[in-house]
Amino acid sequence: MAKSSHGIGGLSYDPAKRTRAPEWNVFTALVLIVAAFEILGRVFLGDSFLFNTRDNVDTLFNEQRLQIIILQVSIVGIISLGVTQVIITGGIDLSSGSIVGATAMVAMSFAQVAMVNGNPNPKAIFGPEFMDLPVIVPVLVGLAMGLAAGLVNGALIAYTRIPPFIATLGMMVTARGMAKWWSKGNPISFPTEGYASIGQGLIPVFIFIGLALLFHLIMTYTKYGKHCYAIGSNEQAARMAGINVTGHKVLVYTIAGMLAAFAAVVLSSKNLTAQAGMGVMYELDAIAMAVIGGVSLQGGRGSIIGTVIGALIFGVIISGFTFLKLDAYYQEMVKGAIIVGAVVLDQWRQNKRGRG
Repeated sequence: MAKSSHGIGGLSYDPAKRTRAPEWNVFTALVLIVAAFEILGRVFLGDSFLFNTRDNVDTLFNEQRLQIIILQVSIVGIISLGVTQVIITGGIDLSSGSIVGATAMVAMSFAQVAMVNGNPNPKAIFGPEFMDLPVIVPVLVGLAMGLAAGLVNGALIAYTRIPPFIATLGMMVTARGMAKWWSKGNPISFPTEGYASIGQGLIPVFIFIGLALLFHLIMTYTKYGKHCYAIGSNEQAARMAGINVTGHKVLVYTIAGMLAAFAAVVLSSKNLTAQAGMGVMYELDAIAMAVIGGVSLQGGRGSIIGTVIGALIFGVIISGFTFLKLDAYYQEMVKGAIIVGAVVLDQWRQNKRGRG
């Protein structure tokens, strides 16, 4: 029996109209992309994309490739967690990449060692009293930098009512200029061992997964998360329901700024240097990860889990093209096509929901 009636007025329930969680659709896309690279590798290279084919290694999967896939998206993935929250509330953040650049420069300048190979640090920004500091100092300085930038973004958007696109665009230009001004365009290098250890090995992956789990729980089970979805779905209704929309927007952008700063700390630690050009285009990659993961640019829909899967799709595409030995610019073309396709699909779903 296809339908069964229940409730007041004989409301009917049709099991055929049940829909899966959007994350399952994104996960299905991830599986299909992996399968496509696996088939192409077998046909054209005689090699496997996912599985191990070396006789001297006793593992089923190509663990090195799997590690590379998640490593190359973990830092931008941290940024995407904050961007996801911003988009769910109906906003946008174009400043994340520039915040990464500025924060990396400032944090690294507080993470330097005094002596390099027995000589004074040639890249020193400050005097000896600011050298060889405990690792917590540059980390906190970096997070404070991101907090301040996010706070300015949120305050401009919430109190002056200017569009998020304009406010964060202004911060993008300002932060990038600060990154270049901080050391007159020179790189800052030679961090302490404690600071350098933050980004080594698989630690960026663990940080990304840990933060993703934390914000998934926050967005799913706390008042903060419910307010994000309520504001993104209908801001006026959220105000009438008693939600402090102004304060909440400031908080969301502040968190996004701090996550961008956290990514900057991990990135500069991983590279053992900070440069003013760090983070270029990271904001667009982070937005793309969220959109591919099912976050609606109209606000009110999406999830942290979807964004994580979107990040994995990015990683698989980059690694897959490298595996097939195709030029890097093809990656950009395909990523652009995927982003446009994801937005078109989101618009189609919204129109279909509106007609329903």
